[in-house]
Amino acid sequence: MYTQSTWPPSPPLYGVYLNIIPLFYPLLYQLYMLYYLFRCLESYGIPGSAMWSFISFRSLLALIFGLLISMWFGEKYIKRMRRMHIGETARDASIDPFGLGKVGVPSMGGIIIIVATLVPVILLGRLRNIYLLIMIVTTIWFGALGFLDDYIKIFKKNKEGLAGRWKLLGQALMGLAVGLTLYLSPDAVIRENIETQRVGQTTEVVYKSEAVKSTKTTIPFVKNNDFDYASLASWAGTHKQAIGWGIFVLMVLLVITSVSNGANLNDGMDGMAAGNSAIICIVLGILAYVSSHIEFAGYLNIMYVPGSQELVVFVCAMVGALIGFLWYNAYPAQVFMGDTGSLAIGGTIGVMACIIHKELLIPLLCGVFLFESLSVIIQTQVFKFYRHRGRRVRVFKSTPIHDAFRRLDSQLDPTSTYILRGWPKGAWHESKITVRFWITTILLAALTIITLKIR
Repeated sequence: MYTQSTWPPSPPLYGVYLNIIPLFYPLLYQLYMLYYLFRCLESYGIPGSAMWSFISFRSLLALIFGLLISMWFGEKYIKRMRRMHIGETARDASIDPFGLGKVGVPSMGGIIIIVATLVPVILLGRLRNIYLLIMIVTTIWFGALGFLDDYIKIFKKNKEGLAGRWKLLGQALMGLAVGLTLYLSPDAVIRENIETQRVGQTTEVVYKSEAVKSTKTTIPFVKNNDFDYASLASWAGTHKQAIGWGIFVLMVLLVITSVSNGANLNDGMDGMAAGNSAIICIVLGILAYVSSHIEFAGYLNIMYVPGSQELVVFVCAMVGALIGFLWYNAYPAQVFMGDTGSLAIGGTIGVMACIIHKELLIPLLCGVFLFESLSVIIQTQVFKFYRHRGRRVRVFKSTPIHDAFRRLDSQLDPTSTYILRGWPKGAWHESKITVRFWITTILLAALTIITLKIR
């Protein structure tokens, strides 16, 4: 137990983590004080304390806290990393045809996002909520996985970072843990929208009276918006439900792995991943909120997920953290999020979509992430196919696809043939590419919500 004279303890003198930890002490102390202050206000029934029961109040406060903490902590983090000479290692300057040097810019800035997200969540969220606990664990797990990857790249001078098989194993383990938790936890339940009554010219959705464990998920463009994974195992008789849960767990694993890798690939330009992720999180927050209200869920004819409103607190905290991070990450960047941030962001997006049973909307909502991943896969496989035949053939000017938009013809490999050499024409400035990708994500986000009413 620390006394007043010994708190906070003396800053450790070794290790990267241990050099950053002292920056957390003021936050931890405030957390301690605020927690007991709020409990005291609630127990004594002081006027105004009832506001803490409103999800809207706590969510907006979480957004403000996330934004302010991200900006405050970000400045201190950048200064500390510069003093420690921890930054972007030397790279090919030709990547940017506009000649902006980014060597020495502090990396591993995802720590800023993680701290600015978790502190408001712990302060304002109801930590007994199973969904909120899953999100907290997911953020820490993927953040640690990304930190290990960044550590190897920066300090071990290995640009490959953590071996792909180990990174994939870490993502898969978290996906399996989330899937099994949603399967086994008695608090992870839904109320199915299986009955529909017509009143005049309108349709009224009726829900089951009891919350149940279900393998159903929301799917767009169909009449009832529901798809049951167990229906894929109708041949299994009484075992179809168990097999359906197995399919659901595999789907969770696939979604989490895909989205986290997609977000990682999207993190290649100043402000790109942070902006796109903030837009996606806002949509997921809206879907989580309407899923937690039976009237709104009925209007969209989607499943009612009790308790999912706490996810809105998490979303708002993360959106605030991402916007605050953009203060330093916008072009020209003063800090990069690194894999520490991109893997954590992608992982939380995938997990949140699975929690509210909207994972099948991810290909549309995260279309930019999907396109980034597909561009790399297509480029790699086509190159391997023709290499065995003695030719060097590439589809795009560069991958991930956002790099193709800033690539000049003079920068292309003269020994290779490019299938899409004429697209895009010329090179765009990095800030223009970033903003246009944001606009694309906004359009996809709007389409994601619209699809729920198209049937």
